[in-house]
Amino acid sequence: MKRETSGQLSRRQILQRVGGLTAAALVGSVALTQAGTASAAVASSKRFDLTDPSEEWFREILLNETRILQSFAFDNTNKHLYTVQLVQGGRILPGETRAYTGTERDTSGDLCITRLDWQGYIIGRMYLKGFGHGVSIGVEPSGNSAYLWTETNALADSNNDGYGTKIARFKFANGTVVQSDSQQVTRFDPVPGSDHNTVAVDPVNNRIAHRYRVNGTTWKYSLYDLATFKAGTFTALATITQPSVLTGPTFQGYTTMGQYLYTLDGTAYTYDSNGNQTSTSNTYVTSIDWNTGTVFERRLSNAGQSLFYREPEGLAVQIPDTSTPTVARLFLGLGSEESLTQTDKKASFYYKDLLV
Repeated sequence: MKRETSGQLSRRQILQRVGGLTAAALVGSVALTQAGTASAAVASSKRFDLTDPSEEWFREILLNETRILQSFAFDNTNKHLYTVQLVQGGRILPGETRAYTGTERDTSGDLCITRLDWQGYIIGRMYLKGFGHGVSIGVEPSGNSAYLWTETNALADSNNDGYGTKIARFKFANGTVVQSDSQQVTRFDPVPGSDHNTVAVDPVNNRIAHRYRVNGTTWKYSLYDLATFKAGTFTALATITQPSVLTGPTFQGYTTMGQYLYTLDGTAYTYDSNGNQTSTSNTYVTSIDWNTGTVFERRLSNAGQSLFYREPEGLAVQIPDTSTPTVARLFLGLGSEESLTQTDKKASFYYKDLLV
């Protein structure tokens, strides 16, 4: 884990303490185009400066499965990290009578949740059958454990990948296998008929963001008060249409804090037959104003650029010390492998923490 040294105020610390300047005055070029439609009234807040260099937290740690990291989220109260992967091919889970291939797991939407401490050690796991692709998850701390928010009721798309048609909430239970129709799972259907449903939780403001697709074509995001959503009342604080700048790239995750939605897109490096890299980073982090649907900032990320393979996988907000909730980190997840022949995936995590 990387720590900053104390002493003179850094540029980051100075800017964090600036109160009178506008966000645009603190950042050089700001993208004010690519607006989606919006309907919102979200209180103004600071935002993460995406020009802030990323700092390394964990580099190439192992998770429970050999497959790529899909997404992750933090339990800031108990200092746990929850990660999501599709179940690896060949694994036989309790209650199953045969091994399933990775392709079959993709189609069914079978996921593995790994719980780690903040030193990077695995301290629990559970399996979800029929839930989805794991593009994004949310965590709601509860005592010394947590409730997890995921997609569920997976439906296979044209590529035979299962994506959620509803939202699920359930308590993490180490060592268990949970079916999507289990009584342990509370299901929510905020936008009936939508598909590719996922969620992310704002741990600072206790809100939940919902990404979904309507009519098989249009991507939307809605923001709700978490307690209200949990009670089954789906009155959105904000709803925006996904900006067109995100239409072409490969979408890889999102999160939210305050007035801003943050998204991640990009693909893995490519290589020739000798293992020489033949592409450069196309990983972008974008901030979007919930009130207007406007892209505020879009920046190329070179975090972890020396990793072999390096695929962007997920965003999440960490509060390092819950007694100081105004200090937050925007985390980016990366999946990698050691070489063309050593393909078991590892996970790395980098963060930005400059709020302006």
